[in-house]
Amino acid sequence: MHPDPKDAAWLLEEKYHGVESDAYRADCERLAIGEPLAYVIGWQPFLGLTIRVDSHPLIPRPETEWWTERMLRKVGAVFSATGCPNDSGPEGAEKPRQLIVLDLCAGSGAIGCAVLKYLPDAEVFFAEIDPTHEAPIHKNIRENGLDASRAHVLIGDLFDPLPPDLRFDLVACNPPYIPSGRTLDASVSDHEPPLAIFSGADGLDLIRRIATELPNRLAPGGQAWIECDSAHAEAARTLFTSHRLASSLHSDQYAQSRVVVVS
Repeated sequence: MHPDPKDAAWLLEEKYHGVESDAYRADCERLAIGEPLAYVIGWQPFLGLTIRVDSHPLIPRPETEWWTERMLRKVGAVFSATGCPNDSGPEGAEKPRQLIVLDLCAGSGAIGCAVLKYLPDAEVFFAEIDPTHEAPIHKNIRENGLDASRAHVLIGDLFDPLPPDLRFDLVACNPPYIPSGRTLDASVSDHEPPLAIFSGADGLDLIRRIATELPNRLAPGGQAWIECDSAHAEAARTLFTSHRLASSLHSDQYAQSRVVVVS
């Protein structure tokens, strides 16, 4: 078996700087048996960031990158226009108020790191159930030169590790949403974490729990952007409307329903 030539060329350039060493050839063997390129190289690009995937979290997908960029543009525009009084300013000048943001089911922390990079007035909470991803999230914050003083990494199930009275202006979440009986490509099923992929028979177990808790976690005027499976996008949206939350579906770059926007 041979690796995809494009993947092998990318690996050679990005990890080995053009030198065909024994280590490079060993990594090509990993590619040849289907291990994802991001795991072999050790990182995945995401909105101008280098996201390390040493702990083998779910690899950030182009679809997630696409909607995250649009979320940042929309939310950044809204909150930059709604300042709060700057009491320390002698002329009462206004400044953007600090956003409280949650990257729920954070995994690698890619979404939260993008928020730290592009929304300089945001305080970001990363909530992740798998403790093996805690140190890598901190590493991604540090190695991308982001402001660690605005970041909090908490380990636990969904909202459980968060202070009970904390409300968020923005919740961004790429939860597991694949039905447990669906057959996936071997590069996914054999290598990426099932905990971050599957969510019950209909794929909605985690989204159902998020919809139940979200009314207690959104600040007034807050939004949530929740990635979902295009095959059950309308069912996912209905879960939020059943809890009296306004919601709409947005498509990805491939014209597939991909994210529920909730307010």
